[in-house]
Amino acid sequence: LPTVPFAMRPGRREPQWLGGAQVASNPVSDAATTSRPDMSEAVPLRTVRRWWIWLGAIAASSLVIQVLSVVGRRSRVPGGDSYYYWAAARLLVEGHGFINPFAWNQTGVHSSLMINGHMHSVVQTANWPPLFTLLLTIPHVFGLNTFFETRLYCCVLGAGAIVLVGLAARAIGGPRVGLVAAAVCTLNPNLWMSSDLALSEVMTPGLVAWVLWMTWRFWKNPSWRTAIWLGLSLGVSMLGRDELALLSVLIAVPLVLLVRQATWRHRIALLATTAALALAVVGPWAIYNSSRFDKPVFISSGLGVTLASANCDATWYGETAGYWSMPCALASGFDPRADESVQSGQEQAHATKYIKAHLGDLPKVELIRLGRAFGFYKPAQQIKLDSMIETRPYHWAMVGLGFWYALLALSLVATWVMRKRRMLLFPLWMVGLNAVCSVLLTFGNTRYRIPFEAPLGIMGAVALVWIFDRLRGRTDHGEDLAPTVPAISARPVAAI
Repeated sequence: LPTVPFAMRPGRREPQWLGGAQVASNPVSDAATTSRPDMSEAVPLRTVRRWWIWLGAIAASSLVIQVLSVVGRRSRVPGGDSYYYWAAARLLVEGHGFINPFAWNQTGVHSSLMINGHMHSVVQTANWPPLFTLLLTIPHVFGLNTFFETRLYCCVLGAGAIVLVGLAARAIGGPRVGLVAAAVCTLNPNLWMSSDLALSEVMTPGLVAWVLWMTWRFWKNPSWRTAIWLGLSLGVSMLGRDELALLSVLIAVPLVLLVRQATWRHRIALLATTAALALAVVGPWAIYNSSRFDKPVFISSGLGVTLASANCDATWYGETAGYWSMPCALASGFDPRADESVQSGQEQAHATKYIKAHLGDLPKVELIRLGRAFGFYKPAQQIKLDSMIETRPYHWAMVGLGFWYALLALSLVATWVMRKRRMLLFPLWMVGLNAVCSVLLTFGNTRYRIPFEAPLGIMGAVALVWIFDRLRGRTDHGEDLAPTVPAISARPVAAI
């Protein structure tokens, strides 16, 4: 794509970002200019259209790859989490609310319901966050009820995630980085395999990319509008993956507090705005849960069963150390007649008791968990476990492991490049820290690192663009990989 040179203002040390998205300000100046021209004023409209055409082509390629992966295993049947999401969406469309589909065809568990001469058990559930189930209601509404059709619909969600990755990467490193990041994530089997599995991880890269996109928009133009959008993205992400709630602390708090040329009162007001929007998104779900369960359930009640399945002899010692075990969860002694909130508390108590009794071995187990999740402890065995339990295609999973190692190496190059050019960096690695915290709390699983795959793809794109420029002998930085210096005036303007 044709590039546009930086517009350098007289007396300014920092370059203006492509299309005015970069704040043109002197970091040592007492005043900052927060007005930004529209992109059409800085870049020819044809160039913008060409960028969108390229991004659309990459997203279409992603859709084709995912559809082929689904068609290649057309007869696959749902099981585990994928069965829950598929069946729970159907029950929701039928008007039964968020109920446990595993208990639907059982009798005598909780309250019963007679439908077409068959008794069904109605068990309220919040073991999984609600967003993916809500998204899967869309094909059911249009009569696309089979599991195969649901998997094809997941391909559309996966292609949409690629678009969000491209937009986030463009905000971070410029147009070329945006397209390269979208292409990298399109080819990464660790991402497109989720569509074939019909798991919530298909939407996770898109949620993370949306948060990162809104993060950079706020960083370049800290205003009430960008704070609202950041809070909205965080709230929606929590409803999709409850562990992403930690991003509010890891990203939003330092991001707002690091804004320059603003009073502490203004920073706190912006932070409160972000937090209020996130809570406004999650609040209705939490209120709904309070009417269904005996104990408070904020986003999900699945922590208890997760801890119980990850803390027993089978998951602390031996060949499956660091992994999970369903027999361990069933042996936790929970009351089958209680609701999920009570059961979760019982399972957490059981897991906590086990951990306290084996506290000396906890550091070793935590290292094994991290090694399993991030490909450094028995990676071949972990892929076999993924293949047997989650039905991941084994050979493509091995290719995905190679992608993972390559992107990790490129991320180190990108970190050096971004630090050298004074680009905002920490939110990308904070997503990785979020994944680390999730694994330490639960167990080692390949798909638990999925939230970090999108930031890795973006950092890989930064490194690839830099390497390509070096190979071409290009010494100027062009419009890509520009430094990012935030500024805010006493009265911030709305973001474009």
